[in-house]
Amino acid sequence: QVQLVESGGGLVQAGGSLRLSCAASGRRFSNYGMGWFRQAPGKDREFVGAISWNGISTHYADSVKGRFTISRDNAKNTVYLQMNSLKLEDTAVYYCAGSGTWYSGSRPGEYDYWGQGTQVTVSS
Repeated sequence: QVQLVESGGGLVQAGGSLRLSCAASGRRFSNYGMGWFRQAPGKDREFVGAISWNGISTHYADSVKGRFTISRDNAKNTVYLQMNSLKLEDTAVYYCAGSGTWYSGSRPGEYDYWGQGTQVTVSS
């Protein structure tokens, strides 16, 4: 019903920046909240941040506050994750997630749709 396609992952040095994109199918993208999660090897899927349908409300995990920023361009059906001051522990597969409501929280079960994931590797 809804397809999310991520791009922008790659290898980056610690302290550097990377911008992830998530393109959503369907004209109803603008009605729903979106989120970003990540999963490192051997760890559970971890909340990164979320954004409301209109981009006004956002919240982030403590581990990324002040470094990561979620934004969206509803005209392009795209949500972004700008990652600055990257640390080694930010290395993970990053997933875009779509909510079925205007705004969702930090639990994976609150989201109905998921992207394929994109690998982010931070090196020293």
